[in-house]
Amino acid sequence: MTAWVLHVDMDQFLAAVELLRRPELRGMPVVVGGRGDPTERGVVSTASYEAREFGVRSGMPLRTALKRCPDAVFLPVDFPVYEAASERVMATLRAHPGAVVEVLGWDEAFVGVETDDPVATAHALRAEVLAATDLHCSVGVGDTLVRAKIATDFGKPQGTFMLTRDNWLEVMGDRPTTALWGVGKRIAARLSAVGIETVAQLASAPEDVLVGGFGPSMGPHYGRLGRGGGRSTVDDTPWVARAHGHERTFQTDLVDVAEVEAAVHDLAAAVVADLRREGRACQRVHLKVRFAPFFTFTRIRKLTEPTYDASVVAATALDLLRGLDDDRPIRLLGVRGEMVPPEGGY
Repeated sequence: MTAWVLHVDMDQFLAAVELLRRPELRGMPVVVGGRGDPTERGVVSTASYEAREFGVRSGMPLRTALKRCPDAVFLPVDFPVYEAASERVMATLRAHPGAVVEVLGWDEAFVGVETDDPVATAHALRAEVLAATDLHCSVGVGDTLVRAKIATDFGKPQGTFMLTRDNWLEVMGDRPTTALWGVGKRIAARLSAVGIETVAQLASAPEDVLVGGFGPSMGPHYGRLGRGGGRSTVDDTPWVARAHGHERTFQTDLVDVAEVEAAVHDLAAAVVADLRREGRACQRVHLKVRFAPFFTFTRIRKLTEPTYDASVVAATALDLLRGLDDDRPIRLLGVRGEMVPPEGGY
């Protein structure tokens, strides 16, 4: 038997979970995000396929989603419900005979299997997940994690697609580099600057060109992505968190210094509470701030010594904020505590 990588991705996961609770909404455009009020500041977490037909996408401001789809039903995010549904999905995948499961998030995972018929195995996984959860998924089949991950998009919704060394360039060659997992608009623009526009061009690009543009580590990495290469073994080692963070979007911009300081202290307290539960102290403080109308900055500072003191975390974050020397109104603040590594490292 041959080792294969299957990428299981739940279809419109959050919206699908909500439709199980509200079957009367089936067939309607549904948008899940924020507190479910499109007049407030917030972003789309998931949109049903019916809403996507109007151009609604994840990460889009709720107000924009409302403009594109005025008849959509907006629902608030309900984390505990989604976490419970995700746990049922992952338990179902792990129960498949011989499966090795590497969780990527709430709604997706790599599954390593040894089989002579990976497509049949993909169909079996889809059926098992549906029977256990009443939720549909799509499965990408590949000989590397990259190929399996990208294959899933070709199978959506409720389908299966295989992408291997044999058909990689046939399927992907003429596509833009942004079609690759891990290549966003900024990297694509840098690739374009050296004459690389398509996946095929990246796959055949001389290594010295990539090293010159992206360095000795990332240059060859992008070359491998262009060829669909990389890791081919699924790793089920439990993921260990490196940091915990909290952020808040304010419905009314903060302009008062006291309000800003109070918000940072609240965020720092929430972060430290998470770190205490983890049992690993904060060694670096990350600040995220978004000034009106939409200018976002991040800053990081290493502490002189690890701490569980929320006041130290807050004071460091505020010092980073003052260092920006920007008095524009603030619409979002985020504080993240990077923890000391676990014993034995990551």
